[in-house]
Amino acid sequence: MPASTDNWLDPLPVRRVRRASDVETGADAWPFTLAPVRQLLRDGLDLGRLTVLVGENGTGKSTLVEAIAMAFGLPGEGGSTGARHTTYVSESALPEALTLERGAGASKWGYFLRAETTHGLFTYLANNPGPRDPDFHTLSHGESFFAMLTSGRFRGDGFFVMDEPEAGLSFTAQLALVGSLHSIAAGRSAQVLLATHSPILAAIPGARILELDESGYHAREWADLEVTDNYRRFLEAPERYLRHVLDF
Repeated sequence: MPASTDNWLDPLPVRRVRRASDVETGADAWPFTLAPVRQLLRDGLDLGRLTVLVGENGTGKSTLVEAIAMAFGLPGEGGSTGARHTTYVSESALPEALTLERGAGASKWGYFLRAETTHGLFTYLANNPGPRDPDFHTLSHGESFFAMLTSGRFRGDGFFVMDEPEAGLSFTAQLALVGSLHSIAAGRSAQVLLATHSPILAAIPGARILELDESGYHAREWADLEVTDNYRRFLEAPERYLRHVLDF
């Protein structure tokens, strides 16, 4: 699975994200103060068939995936291309500042799934059910998540965006999600963009990994990620970390 592409004939839904030429942004206003956002607007961002964003809270992972999803035509709270459900307007002005470059003949279908708004999305789906949809609210978080993945919304070609989908998923469920995402991205015109704190999800074979920090975003190998190193060190000697947060 290629990690990135420079070929405009490759039918990826989003080959590249760049600043819209006719848009002025307030450099002193959030989210334009975030280093990864400034870097994207300055340099652009090439997306591969499977791109994973990792980084600490507040570095801009969710901000970037939300903005790219919305620029593609997906609702900020999650859902499919053209859906219009909204419970709370929390999106930034960044989507309007972006232009997406598409591959030739790329699919225009997409789906955005984000952990923090799944309850509202499932309520919307309960009122607008698909022919084979279960009642998502009656399932556990993990069950509802995988029911969504197997409902047909994530099959075939399209742009599939997920924001911290590991929330509420066990180790085994995260491994299963790795397999599902790898299969999804194998489609001819299918593409996955993922923001995560999970070193398990970041280990998806063939993914292009970008680590976000206070200086911007940087291509990294999985073994060199800070989150990978932190988990490795904690599992080797948890007491070294716990003594800093617990009173003994």
